[in-house]
Amino acid sequence: MTLGKSALRLLVSLALVLLVSGCAGTNDYGAKLPYDAWRLGFFAPDYMEVWIETADAVDTNDRWFKRAMSGVSSISSPSNLKGNPRGWPRNPGDGKGKYVYGADLPRFIYVRWQSLAEPQTYYAYIEIPESARELMVKGERAYCRGTGTWGTEYRKNISIGLAPGGVAKAWVNAPCLDAIEVSRVQGKVVTKGPFEGYSDGKYYRAPNPESQAYIDKFGIPYDSW
Repeated sequence: MTLGKSALRLLVSLALVLLVSGCAGTNDYGAKLPYDAWRLGFFAPDYMEVWIETADAVDTNDRWFKRAMSGVSSISSPSNLKGNPRGWPRNPGDGKGKYVYGADLPRFIYVRWQSLAEPQTYYAYIEIPESARELMVKGERAYCRGTGTWGTEYRKNISIGLAPGGVAKAWVNAPCLDAIEVSRVQGKVVTKGPFEGYSDGKYYRAPNPESQAYIDKFGIPYDSW
């Protein structure tokens, strides 16, 4: 059977619609985002090292993504004690992390971490409010100095700072857009200790020599975070 020109054009149009709808940011679970995945990253103030036992993400469909991130966070430990751990950077970077594929936008992040500087183990539930999720899917024109070009950017990166005393603070950002603070929570002590009590109180490791030297000389600025 030979198709007429109008029928052929209709079939081609339907095929294009299906192709676009299947590729325009729809992930494996059907979540419609303007990108393939969002990123979860962590950092700590200078010298205040942390070890992340687990960071789990729960999306807006109540799906739980276990161990979306774990291990060491991003940190700077300048030699000669020239770093400054007090407070948070005005425009924090992405932190060390991973992309969370197959998830819709995040509703909250659960993180359990070892503050090696103290040492102490904490956990926190970090809510990602609706206003933050709106920012994550809002495209903005931005100029990237690194490439010298203009383009549309999305704040699809969630950066979380972890500080001694159990403080956790979250921002959404993008490589060429300023970070926006979206949450700050006070974590709680894990009474079982590191590794949920399975390590007989032993932490992942001691702080590196530069970090320990700073702590020995200046202490931990708990009141700055």
